[in-house]
Amino acid sequence: MAEPPMSCDCFVSLPPGSRDDHVIFGKNSDRPRDEVQEVAYYPAASNPPDSMLECTFIQIPQVEQTHAVVLSKPAWMWGAEMGANDQGVCIGNEAVWTKEPVSPGEALLGMDLVRLGLERGDSARAALTVITDLLEQHGQGGQCREDPEPFSYHNTFLLVDRHEAWVLETAGRLWVAQKVSEGVKNISNQLTISTEISAEHPELRSVAQAQGWWDGQEEFNFSQTFSPENPPTRMELAKQRYKGGTALIQQHNGSMTAEVMMSILRDKPSGICMDSGGFCTTGSMVSVLPRDMNLPCIHFFTATPDPSRSIFKPFIFSDCPTRVLRVVSPQFGPDDPVRKQPRFQSRVDRRHDLYKAHQVALSNMESKPDEGLAVYDILRDLESQCLSEISAMLNGEIPGDELGDLFFDCVDTEIKFYQ
Repeated sequence: MAEPPMSCDCFVSLPPGSRDDHVIFGKNSDRPRDEVQEVAYYPAASNPPDSMLECTFIQIPQVEQTHAVVLSKPAWMWGAEMGANDQGVCIGNEAVWTKEPVSPGEALLGMDLVRLGLERGDSARAALTVITDLLEQHGQGGQCREDPEPFSYHNTFLLVDRHEAWVLETAGRLWVAQKVSEGVKNISNQLTISTEISAEHPELRSVAQAQGWWDGQEEFNFSQTFSPENPPTRMELAKQRYKGGTALIQQHNGSMTAEVMMSILRDKPSGICMDSGGFCTTGSMVSVLPRDMNLPCIHFFTATPDPSRSIFKPFIFSDCPTRVLRVVSPQFGPDDPVRKQPRFQSRVDRRHDLYKAHQVALSNMESKPDEGLAVYDILRDLESQCLSEISAMLNGEIPGDELGDLFFDCVDTEIKFYQ
């Protein structure tokens, strides 16, 4: 079987890389073309002592308090490709392969670790500790797509808050992290941390030396030491996409805004906006995290494939957010093929209302391009209007509490336009 070109790209801009005093986060999630990605909000919760948490494949002990989160997630799994919490933390992950073998058994998915980091971490550094502790306790592994054909990988993560960012790269239970305090940074499906290491697993170097991957004398270079000698095709292809993403984000170093980040995620020539064979960009996210703690963070999601043919809709955490069920997929409980053993022996329809409407709109755009483009132009105007309102809020021109239902309103309006 030919290797699928699965890939993702994460970006961050911190002042002075950003035009304003904001941290800007962005991610494209590139997954199987027919996989539905939903956007789901989960409120903060108090949990009974000694309770257990059901993740995608395994149970782990639950903590007593979790943060509110908004997640862009493949509808079949518990975890998320990317998301944010009410503490101003954003996380996205990437698939990687290393010299450490991928565990054949079921453990925590990298996407589970994204969600756990958001639910339990009140800063990027705290979320990193959450992930690395869980990695040590439970490991990572398990089927990473809704298909009986085995497919699993290790993960890298970009963790961001209002003040700093962290790149976390893993190899089995081992890990290394790099702190990013200013400027721009992007990651893709490869190891990028070399010698500039801010934190690491206590046994990282001893394992590398015992395996004969490092002589203990030369300067320790993580990516050089742990990258596979014969990397999968998808990792080789990611090198070009990583370079393209770096060029795009460096081009806007000093002038990054939410609008610019959206344009990067929509860029097809670089491969950042993916549309290749059985895989494509199935969900996208951009976040604005103001350094001013009095201002709210704003998180934009598409909830539909291909950001070049979707619009970003803003979500703002509030005391009583309106649940947007039209971007949440149907639930199948114990009859879900992911829950039955053996797993993934059948498929169910996980499309939510916006996904269905978007599919119809894309079909119409192909059969009636003039009409389709006209609708899309109107929706892009809606996106621009939302961005203008949010800019006015961040400049103190309108109160933030008036925008709490903006995500609900934008989804509802988008569906009406498609119909």
